Amino acid sequence: MGTLTKTVSAEGLCVYVTLAVCYGMTTSTGLSSPAPIPQILPESFIAPGLTLNGYLAPHPTSSFWDPKPHGGALWNRLQLHIDRHYNPILMPKSRFSEIRNFTSQMEDFQELPLQMFVYSMHFRDYPVLIEPAKLCGCGLKKGQCPLLLLAIKTQGLNFANRQAIRQTWGFGATGKGGVVRRVFLLGKNHVEPHVDISELLQLENRHYGDILQWDFHDSFFNLTLKDVLLWDWLSAHCPLARFVFKGDDDVLLRTPALLDYLREQTIQSGGPRSEGMKGFMVGDVIRAAVPNRVNSTKYFIPDSFYNGLYPPYGGGGGVVYSGELALRLNRISRRVHLYPIDDVYVGMCLHRLGVHPIHHPAFLTFNFPKKEGVEQCAYHTILLVHKRSRAQVMKLWSEIIRSQTECSNTILRMEKEKKNTLLIDPFSVKDNEGQELLTDPWGSSGNSAL
Repeated sequence: MGTLTKTVSAEGLCVYVTLAVCYGMTTSTGLSSPAPIPQILPESFIAPGLTLNGYLAPHPTSSFWDPKPHGGALWNRLQLHIDRHYNPILMPKSRFSEIRNFTSQMEDFQELPLQMFVYSMHFRDYPVLIEPAKLCGCGLKKGQCPLLLLAIKTQGLNFANRQAIRQTWGFGATGKGGVVRRVFLLGKNHVEPHVDISELLQLENRHYGDILQWDFHDSFFNLTLKDVLLWDWLSAHCPLARFVFKGDDDVLLRTPALLDYLREQTIQSGGPRSEGMKGFMVGDVIRAAVPNRVNSTKYFIPDSFYNGLYPPYGGGGGVVYSGELALRLNRISRRVHLYPIDDVYVGMCLHRLGVHPIHHPAFLTFNFPKKEGVEQCAYHTILLVHKRSRAQVMKLWSEIIRSQTECSNTILRMEKEKKNTLLIDPFSVKDNEGQELLTDPWGSSGNSAL
């Protein structure tokens, strides 16, 4: 009986000590207080001890993609993996075995046209093969820094397109209050066996000083690399460029009119260093788009690779953004996995920055509507039109120059018909009728300081 009493007493003492410890953890200075109520996190959460600054942005709690951790699409799972605890982009030497682990679970992977992209999508450090000398050198005078840098995506064999641009809208000059420079963005083309055009490109760069080539395979799905590598190159070699035009080599751009527009936007926003310019991008903005599931098209993205809507992005042949935004895109792109559609990837990075691109009807992705293109002075109403051959660019540019006087009072076009899209932008807090973003592009809608 005595032994049993001692055992019970020992157990009672153990329970008492445990309760005392737990009680002490929930009290302060010996006074009883209720247990703390769990805090509701804000939409953008910053860990204690950290500050909102230009290099560390809050992580958004919601995404435009479908964040299923198990059984979801490949890109979604890879991005979720990065967001949670591991970033292979910041560790380029890592083999990132998760890609092979995930692809082994995709039943249709061997039949997909983007296999090579998937196997290399965690690489983005490629050496520069050809580089222009002193393209963005500001010298002793600040006025020598590019007001507008024309960054044009091209391929090695497209010499005729590059020549047409050099002789027309890409003619680098000083005018309209600043310097205009151009640079052509290339990867490596695998043409016919025993055909090497690298020496021709070197010669072209020595003559024109406008070739920027990296050592990666130049393909449709690798166009995203040109954006990412351009941002990195700009940060290192051209950080003072005021604006950047990024486009294709089959567009017609009215460069003088674009400079006028950019000057007006700069004044309206409060100056080149204003908050408005910090997140400025303009183009033909596509909203509420979904992945193309038609496997016969080059834009085909299977649901086993990506689930979800696309964020707003600038489509077509080109967009214009501020040099400040280019630097921010360079930083945030390290946290967003590469995506095989380049325009969509830029939209993903913009979404992470909380930046809303401005839609302007003077950027034509799909040509003039109906018979608008045959009207007199039609090409004086646009800033850009896509899908023009070398011969068409040369001819249209000459006609634009010739008709400057008679079309001097022509204004930039506005949409006569609303696009058939969702009325509400699922990624914005504003109505999506196109007009609000045009009239008030400088509203603070972002949630990041990057």
